[in-house]
Order: sequence, then structure tokens, then C-alpha cells
Amino acid sequence: MPSVRLMTEEDIDSAIVTSAPFSPGKVWCYIGTSALLLALIGTWLVWFSAAIQRNLQEDGIRAACQRAMPDQAERCFDTVVLQRGGGRQ
Repeated sequence: MPSVRLMTEEDIDSAIVTSAPFSPGKVWCYIGTSALLLALIGTWLVWFSAAIQRNLQEDGIRAACQRAMPDQAERCFDTVVLQRGGGRQ
């Protein structure tokens, strides 16, 4: 355990206090890097949620076509997707 040392008034006045100043360039660099990282993560999350939503919609359409027209399910799926404004990938 480190020893505790009592300081007198003279010790306090003669003590040199140094602090590492933050340069404005470093602060803006950290802010810019953080903003870029957040933008990348946010963009990826939006893309990922859109991809999951599209897959869930396609699965729903396939299931409905399979129930309605089991013999022509693929043709039904293509027709519904085209009518909704999408295309096959």
C-alpha cells in the first residue's frame, strides 16, 4: 500500500501540475471517426433489416401461392412479385 504524505502550503505552491492538453485537431478527429463508425453501423443495420423484411415477405408469398395454386406455385410467386413492383433476383 502506498504511503500517505501530508503536504504543507509550501509544497502545494511549488508543486508543478501538468496536464495533457487536448488539441482541437485530436478532438475533431475522434468526433469524425466516431460519426463515421456510427454511420457505417447504422447503414448496415438498415440494409440488414430491409433484407430480412424482403425475405420474410417472399416466404409469405411463396406459402400463399403454395396453398392457392400448388401445381403452379412458382408462376404464382413470379406474378405476385412482379405485380408488387419487384423483380426476381
